[in-house]
Amino acid sequence: MRVHHHPLLTRTPCTRRELISLHYGQAGGAGKVYLQASLHADELPGMLALHHLRQLLDAAESRGEILGEIVLVPIANPIGLEQTLMHDAMGRFDFNSGENFNRRYPDLASMIVESINDELGSDALENRRIIRQAMVEALQCLQPGSEIDSLRQAQLLLAVDADFVLDLHCDAQAVVHLYGETPYRDELAPLARYIGAQATLLASGTGAGSFDEACGQPWWRLAQHFEGRFPIPSGCVAATVELRGEAQVEHPLARHDAAALYAFLQHRGILAGTAPPLPALLHPITPFDGSLTLRAPCAGLVVFLHSPGAWIERDQPVVHLIDPISGTTQVVCSTTSGVMYMRSAIRFAAAGVELCKVAGAV
Repeated sequence: MRVHHHPLLTRTPCTRRELISLHYGQAGGAGKVYLQASLHADELPGMLALHHLRQLLDAAESRGEILGEIVLVPIANPIGLEQTLMHDAMGRFDFNSGENFNRRYPDLASMIVESINDELGSDALENRRIIRQAMVEALQCLQPGSEIDSLRQAQLLLAVDADFVLDLHCDAQAVVHLYGETPYRDELAPLARYIGAQATLLASGTGAGSFDEACGQPWWRLAQHFEGRFPIPSGCVAATVELRGEAQVEHPLARHDAAALYAFLQHRGILAGTAPPLPALLHPITPFDGSLTLRAPCAGLVVFLHSPGAWIERDQPVVHLIDPISGTTQVVCSTTSGVMYMRSAIRFAAAGVELCKVAGAV
């Protein structure tokens, strides 16, 4: 295993941060997989999962069983990891700019579409090489004007040539679920089965500018753009994996997740050995647009009637909002059927606050 250091743009004198990546195997083998954790720096279950995955990979490396290239970034956001406010970790938004750390990644498809027009040909594999090289060159030409932009650049330079990218997050209180893009449904289904996803939500571009979209979306967009002219293969499948809730930083869960990720890497052929049989998909894959967000219609004390992972029927009560002064209770019901895959940690809500989400089919 090799350790690489990637210095970030320095905001002030006498300070320095860096992104650190761990590299297993060699390029040019059975493919490349990139995994990062805690891009939202207060979401830590993925960091522990990669700690345990690293131990499995160390053993695999000693046995000569790494057939491709695997890159781990256990701390994907050294900026956010340092941020606290009144003793609480605040790793979702950059204190300096106010930006969400998982937004505003460069649109690589738009950046390279004109430059590759005269280079592409009839060979799909050669086109993939051309596109990857163009992406790397476009990223290298960027001149970040802030520390957060230099972080985005460093992350993408590590991930942009990967065949599979996994961005490990978590939610407030949740079961395992994942987000991906509809064109990659078939490639994402085995991942959902191995990690035990209770909700798998797919969309064709949300417009969020998230890290996973920056990695995976350019390929199907370029394929659409050049359809009928040049064959563009799938160059990178990317997914955001939500490993339960923020407080579930526990060794048994992390070991389970590491074993599931290891099995998936075997399934992809990156690691030697026979992958375990694919578990059953716990719930059908659903469209991201079908996800229902329940919000507080009024202020009140929040009492959830169900735990994450519960199956919710249409019109079923999900939350009680209690006014402690008047004594009245407002019942919040679901307007769809599906798994309640996350809920807020807030227990006194202002009007309009997000309470929970249900993975509906439509």
